[in-house]
Amino acid sequence: MFKNKIKKALYEGKPCFGTFICTNSTDIVEIFGLVGFDFVIIDTEHGYMSPETSRGLIRAAEVTGMTPIIRVTENSEASILRSLDIGAHGVQVPHVNNVEEAKLTIQYSKYYPEGMRGIATARSSNYGLVPIEDYLRQENEETLVILHCETEEGLNDLENIAQIPGIDVIFLGPFDMSQSMGIPGQTDHPRIKAALERVLHVCKKYNKIAGIYCESAETAKRMADAGFLFLPISMDGALISSTLQNVITTVKGTN
Repeated sequence: MFKNKIKKALYEGKPCFGTFICTNSTDIVEIFGLVGFDFVIIDTEHGYMSPETSRGLIRAAEVTGMTPIIRVTENSEASILRSLDIGAHGVQVPHVNNVEEAKLTIQYSKYYPEGMRGIATARSSNYGLVPIEDYLRQENEETLVILHCETEEGLNDLENIAQIPGIDVIFLGPFDMSQSMGIPGQTDHPRIKAALERVLHVCKKYNKIAGIYCESAETAKRMADAGFLFLPISMDGALISSTLQNVITTVKGTN
């Protein structure tokens, strides 16, 4: 039975670094694992992966010892169920704006008595090879549940959301939050910095893990020093393109 390595590390207070996967490439996922990333977030909100293609990306992550998480398309039973049944070690749920929506996420993500996730002997149970009682307990214990805080509505209800059992990570999305605040793209704005401090405060108060999207490695290091632990750095395509741009600029110059 699997053990969710980053869930254990996060609750021990250790920062974990990953990235978003928006391109459907098992090779790219494998490379991220080989160089030492802790996790990947297979992004079915902004990416174009289906459950069938996501399954291959999960396998590529597992081969290299990374934790595969799926950012689901929406906070719906079908989206969360299919992501977990194909073997994701966690779900990252966008646009969770109030307590009612957060409770639905837990209901969809966990088996009874914590939730009401539909039971099937899918890949997540080693196709039925794991005894059902062990499997249900394993999923409830090991699955990482990450909720986005990316609107003013969600920020205003954050203290109530954070008190819901089963939520592991509160994830601040600075860009969507800036748009919600009417300051799109201004992620260094004082209001975003205040939101950052609020997420850290609430997570500490209710023993939740603070997460945040980081544009660069430097940002990730700074956010880790501030107290954030779940730290995806950019996206696969952006990291690859910036690396290639640096290569071609070095050999060809700026012209």
